[in-house]
Parts: sequence; structure tokens; C-alpha cells
Amino acid sequence: MSRSLKPHAALVAVQLFFGTWPIFGKIALRALPSTGLVALRVGGATIAFVLLRLVARGGMRLTRRGDYARLAFYSLLGVVLNQFLYVKGLALSTVINATILGTTIPIATLLVSILMGRERPIPRVLFGMGVAACGVVFLVNPARADFSRGTMTGNLLLVLNTLAYGAYIAVSQDVIKRYGALTVITWIFIFGCVATLPIGGYQLARTPLAGGGAHVWLVVLYIIVVPTVGAYYLNAWALGRVAPSTVAIYIYLQPVIAFALAPLVLGESLNARTGVAALIIFAGVALVTLGGRSRAVEEVSERPEALGH
Repeated sequence: MSRSLKPHAALVAVQLFFGTWPIFGKIALRALPSTGLVALRVGGATIAFVLLRLVARGGMRLTRRGDYARLAFYSLLGVVLNQFLYVKGLALSTVINATILGTTIPIATLLVSILMGRERPIPRVLFGMGVAACGVVFLVNPARADFSRGTMTGNLLLVLNTLAYGAYIAVSQDVIKRYGALTVITWIFIFGCVATLPIGGYQLARTPLAGGGAHVWLVVLYIIVVPTVGAYYLNAWALGRVAPSTVAIYIYLQPVIAFALAPLVLGESLNARTGVAALIIFAGVALVTLGGRSRAVEEVSERPEALGH
């Protein structure tokens, strides 16, 4: 596979991994509290990333002291707020609402990138995002959405979640290019543990865990390894090589993957609407990713050692 195609293949894998998260998360939440699941997910992933960093025999030290505070802030955006706001928002709203509101993540990413001077508002990218967003809206059927007063708080939390995660994608590229994906994502999860473990651990201590069964812990292990360790690492790796808006546009594939896998795992029905929506979303993704290489790719090509693990 050519060097320019590898980040896109990684991003497709990321969406495959992330697309399974709500399905397996739904199974785990039958036996675990939402904050407890977040703590297990973040804590388990942190252990995995630290072990991977040790196996890779790379240093954890950052050359700039200010980067520790910067990574703590990125952790707040991409792990702590992203996890807690989404889970709590989903609990107070609906899956359909969450999917529709999730279409604002690429838009938030692009806006922050433009404000920071890292990207320009290219018409093709804007149009492609619009097309992909229309595909997601068509897939979930907004007529079934519930934006009543009863879901207002949940919807607000979901919007804040999309803003936090979109900003995380937009601002974290520079430090990833300097230290490498594995070092950065390890520190981000270490800082994430500081906030998630006390809250989630308290809830887990008050939850009877013996009745969950072995399958619940297998599901939790899967959530830690695949849609957390695998997805976060590959997402960061790709972010060091392509523009933030390109990373964000692939998020539109997640609903298609979730809708396609749900019948296999949860026994839910699948219809032709998913296929039509997938074609629309793929068209939007293609519009954004077509064209010349991003500035990020050109910089990495000039100094590939910056992304060593």
C-alpha cells in the first residue's frame, strides 16, 4: 500500500472500531453504570498504552515542559469530556439524536482548524461534509428524532461532546507530529485517568458486579482493546499525516458501520435505507479526501523521523 493511502486505510479501520463501541457498550451497560464503564475503558486503555510504550522502548519524557499542560488539556477534550458528555448525554437523550448531533463533529473540527490557521475553507471540503452529513441524517431518519423539552439536557450534553472532540482533533496535530502518536496518546490517557477513575471507581464500588457474568467482562475487554486502544492510536497516527478535516470526515462512516453490525450482534433489523445512506456518505467522504496531499502529509514526508514510535 502506498504511503499516501495508509492514513486513509487507518481511518477506515478507526471507524470500524469506533462503530462497534455503541453496540458493545449497550451490552456492557446492562450490568455496569455508565461512569464505571468509562473508568474501566480509560483505565484499561492507559495500562495497555503504557505497556506498548515500554515494549517499544521509547521515552515518555517531553522535551518542552509546557507540553505536559497541553496534553492534559487535550486529554480533557478528547477523553474526559468526550467520554462523560457522550455517555451521560446518550442516557438523557436518544440514539437517533446522538447520531444526528454527531454530524457536527467534522464541522467543529474544520472551524477550529480554520481559526488556528491550519486549514483553509475549501469549497470542495465544505460541500463534501454537507453531503456526508445529509447521508447520516437520511440514515437515522430525523422524523424519529426527539428534540422535546424532556431530551433538552441530553441534547445539550451531546452538542458539547461534539465540540470537545472536534476541537481535540483540530488542536492535537502539532504535538503528535513532534512526539509520535504512541507517546502522545499514552500521556493523554494517563491524564484522563486522573478525572475518570475517581468518579467511575466510586460508582463501580457501589455496583454488584458478580451477577454480570463472564460475557460482560469479555465485552469490556473488547471495548478497551478495539474501540479504545486500537481506535485512538490509529486516529492519532493518521492525524499526524493528514489534515484534521480529513480525519474528522471519516466519522460519518460510524453510523453506517453501527447500523450494519447491529443486526449481527443485537438482532436488530437492517433495510435498504442503510445502503442508500452509505452511498451518500461515501460520496461525501470521497469529495473531502480527493485532491492533493495535505500540508501534514508534506511535512511528514520531509521529516519522517518525527513520527517514529
